[in-house]
Amino acid sequence: MGSKYFGAAVQRREDPRLITGRGRYVADVGLPGALHAAFLRSPHAHARVLGIRTEAARALAGVVGVFTFDDLAPAMKPIPSFGAVPPALAKHVTFEIKQPDQLPMARDRVRYVGEQLAVVVARDRATAEDALDLIEVDYEPLPASVDMAQALQPGAPRVWDEWQDNLGVGFEVKWGDVERAYAEAPVTVAGSFRTQRQTALPMEPRGVAAMWDARDESITVWSSTQVAHGLQYNVATCLELPMHKVRGIAPDVGGGFGTKGCGYGEEIVIPAVARVLGKPVKWIEDRREHFVSCNHARDQVHDIEIAATREGLILAIRDRILHDLGAYNPWGIVNPYNSVAHLTGPYRVPALSAQVKAVFTNKTVNAPYRGAGRPEAVFAMDRIVDCLAREIGMDPAEVRRRNYVRPDEMPYEVGMFYRDGNRLVYDSGDFPEALESALELAGYDDFRAKQAELRQQGIYRGIGISGYVEGTGVGPFEGATVRLDMSGRVVVATGACSQGQAHETTLAQVAADAIGVPLEWVTVKGGDTDAVAFGIGTFASRSAVTAGNAVSSASTEVRGKLLNAASRLMEAAVDDLDIEDGAVTVRGVPDRTLPLGELVQACLFVPGIASAAFEATSYHQVPTVTYASAVHVAEVEVDPDTGGVQLLRYSVAHDCGKMINPIVVEGQVHGGTAQGIAAALLEEIVYDDAGQPLTTSLMDYTPPTAAEVPDIESAHLEFPSPRNPLGVKGLGEGGAISPPGAILNAIDDALAPFGVRVSELPASPARIAALVRAARS
Repeated sequence: MGSKYFGAAVQRREDPRLITGRGRYVADVGLPGALHAAFLRSPHAHARVLGIRTEAARALAGVVGVFTFDDLAPAMKPIPSFGAVPPALAKHVTFEIKQPDQLPMARDRVRYVGEQLAVVVARDRATAEDALDLIEVDYEPLPASVDMAQALQPGAPRVWDEWQDNLGVGFEVKWGDVERAYAEAPVTVAGSFRTQRQTALPMEPRGVAAMWDARDESITVWSSTQVAHGLQYNVATCLELPMHKVRGIAPDVGGGFGTKGCGYGEEIVIPAVARVLGKPVKWIEDRREHFVSCNHARDQVHDIEIAATREGLILAIRDRILHDLGAYNPWGIVNPYNSVAHLTGPYRVPALSAQVKAVFTNKTVNAPYRGAGRPEAVFAMDRIVDCLAREIGMDPAEVRRRNYVRPDEMPYEVGMFYRDGNRLVYDSGDFPEALESALELAGYDDFRAKQAELRQQGIYRGIGISGYVEGTGVGPFEGATVRLDMSGRVVVATGACSQGQAHETTLAQVAADAIGVPLEWVTVKGGDTDAVAFGIGTFASRSAVTAGNAVSSASTEVRGKLLNAASRLMEAAVDDLDIEDGAVTVRGVPDRTLPLGELVQACLFVPGIASAAFEATSYHQVPTVTYASAVHVAEVEVDPDTGGVQLLRYSVAHDCGKMINPIVVEGQVHGGTAQGIAAALLEEIVYDDAGQPLTTSLMDYTPPTAAEVPDIESAHLEFPSPRNPLGVKGLGEGGAISPPGAILNAIDDALAPFGVRVSELPASPARIAALVRAARS
């Protein structure tokens, strides 16, 4: 493949359309005569539903229909769940796992505030919402389990009566001689670290529109989703339709971050209602609905202990992890196992014991969000490493230098199995180089030299480090179809759905180089199940690895077909031909060229090659994940009296393998880091003891603004992965993984004179000030 575009800093091609308001989101999908839906949601965290009376709502002028579970019973099948234990992994790790059925609407029991019970369909949204107030529901409130530690205690209210306890997932991962390491370790340090519950908060909330075609009994569903083919499968399964009768479309999507990679009940209910009524139906989530019904994330507690020598060498890690699942478990082992698989990161850990208990509570479902279990684990690991550094009086950077896996140890076998059942083996990278690059960017040595003087002036500044290694490009595959039209232009269709990742740019760069055409000749289409037969979607930092290589493979095949056809037409050997700038040329004979448009058209009429179809489909399968990595360094200033934190400087050195487009890489790092900063300092979903959410608007939940995010300095390292032809690694989630660890390490460093240990996210002013007051007293 050529390299004219691959690796080039090409401006994002989708931006002019999106920035100027010409994007087409679900709310913009024009369906003549469309009706509008609104959902009735439970006000209780846990209750029996004794009866629902909808007569008054049905009688309201403008209401077309009101539907409960029983009204749509044939379609109210369990939403397909994922995250089951792969057989290869089950051979090595024993799991206890429960995955209760999650129905599109609740029937006789509600298990969290926000769970949907009924849907009103009216001629406009306002009327539908007015009708919700007329629905009468008889509830029998039940005790709720809200705190995950208490939910595990004997006698705690059970979220699911059919089981004896609230344990949803339980397992242990162990390697090395942990007991001996702790018995002989000169130093042990323990800590408890909590990551809060968050929501992804995409700019565009969820939305679903559906149109039933009675002529051929098919349905088209538009959804703000990351998984168009998953949407197709879920709708076909619940509505009992053949897959080819369901078209799933993800139009422009205003952010997803994992929360739109799940199956939701609304994506079943809206198509079911559209089929019953025979009319198009649209539902657009409002922001309060997003806070209570769209999947949440994070919410872990790590009781972690490190054993080490006085020289700072890590001997063993013990971790006991609690993870709050919420009321259902649609993703099985994904989040909790991801946490264990990424716990040790770039560190060389000879022995480890990690015990996990994921717990059902009467809260909104917990599911993957940018990082998916990794930020929680990296936060705990890097915090306990800094605690070790303080205990032995060593600079945290030096502790890392002594424990990071060296490049000469690559490929490095960690000691456990990845979630796909393969041995967890880092394929490539240079973690020490990333560390030194990030420290240099941050001016680490200069900061240390002036820190004591600043403290004497009453200025409390600190610097913190965090590093991660991330499994990216998860399988099993992604699909791409590449074809030339009559003018010689290239159309790329892929199962990968973009929510801002610049697929229209990066995948076009791959195709343009592979075929030999100008970049502007390539059009990329994603998120439409009619465009490519099979696809998985965009999540888990997978698109560059899976879709990128699928596009490359299909494009290479199309190039071969073009050269074979040109060989016949131009009476030249294939090896003597090349394709460049959209034309076939004969090497050494510059005036012998054949534009691709003319080649395609000629093949329609030339005997012997008229059947040539310049189209190819590839499904790129991966043997296992590739491992991206990075080191983040944060500099903060803390006011010990108010607890206020000012983030002064932020530096990142990362490795995502071969970069397709440095501009896109930079954007992904910056965007992810901003979300990580939010986790460290700002955002938190809070529930009271009865399971009522207290953060249900942007008045209560505070995402970062430009004022909270400093300029981010980046160093791009390229260590190609040997596990795919392009040598790429995933990047989409990476930026969000390390900021909590780096920033809280920096806060601890700033407040070292007070002996403060910050152990809970977010590090709000109130929490920090309380810790300082306690330390002073």
